[in-house]
Amino acid sequence: MPMVKPLLPVVAGPTASGKTACAVSLCRLAGGEVVSADSMQVYRGMEVLSAVPDEHERGGIPHHMMGMVDPAERYTADVYRADAKACIAEIEERGKLPVLCGGTGLYINAVTRPMSFSQQSDEAMHAELMAMGETPEGRHKLHDMLKAVDPDSAARLHENDVRRVSRAIEIYRLTGLTQTEQIRRDKERPGDYREVIFAPDWPRDELYSRINRRVDEMLERGLVDEVRRLMADENSHPTAVQAIGYKEIAAALRGEVSMEKAIYWMKQATRNFAKRQLTWFKHDERVIWLPAVGRSAEFLAEEMYERIRDEVK
Repeated sequence: MPMVKPLLPVVAGPTASGKTACAVSLCRLAGGEVVSADSMQVYRGMEVLSAVPDEHERGGIPHHMMGMVDPAERYTADVYRADAKACIAEIEERGKLPVLCGGTGLYINAVTRPMSFSQQSDEAMHAELMAMGETPEGRHKLHDMLKAVDPDSAARLHENDVRRVSRAIEIYRLTGLTQTEQIRRDKERPGDYREVIFAPDWPRDELYSRINRRVDEMLERGLVDEVRRLMADENSHPTAVQAIGYKEIAAALRGEVSMEKAIYWMKQATRNFAKRQLTWFKHDERVIWLPAVGRSAEFLAEEMYERIRDEVK
């Protein structure tokens, strides 16, 4: 008899959609713990920039895979997969239910699908591509390079996302296959879990309003001071430069634009990022979209739990 794969609920979706609150409520119902699937929350010292949930938001539920990597360290989807799967196994060994939660679709796929492409890397090539993306002209050229070999990935990734654009080019050069084709092939291979993926579904205008409020809350939590601290040693924190909000607030602190203008740009960049996240998740046929307007996180979590209740140990 084939071995039954372990259940893995996933709460996904764009930024500011209420994923954490839903995941925390689901954990309360199912005896679970949250495993973050956010490519920025894994880094230390960027708690505000990456919107790491505070103790109140965590509601007493253990959260894992946050603040564990130095921003100067390169952290790939393959490394994340190994770390996250070890974390999931440890939670299961304690008789708890791991609940994967985050908006980084690549990380969610890294855990729930084989993701063969991420096993190869070339540090020298990566460093060369990243260096090219240090200027606006270089970022545009880098994005054009990706567009020439993998237009689908180029359409999915903004040219300012130098880290992921560089990685997609690196994958093509090392394997001869585009990241898009690699992802397509991986979809056809079985994963290690019985994943059930949920996502709160908001009308676009309401989601954008939530994003604007999220940015205001980040400012109240000390975003400007965090960026100022990271700027003091910018070369040692290359990942921070990639985070939405860093370059906008840094430009204001350098006197290049007003703080009001920087905040406007940050909100706009975050809305554009959410749009790309939505595109990713809308193309994933596994996602169960739950209407969120007028419904609390607790209500949505109860709906999630009803769908998985019979499979929870």
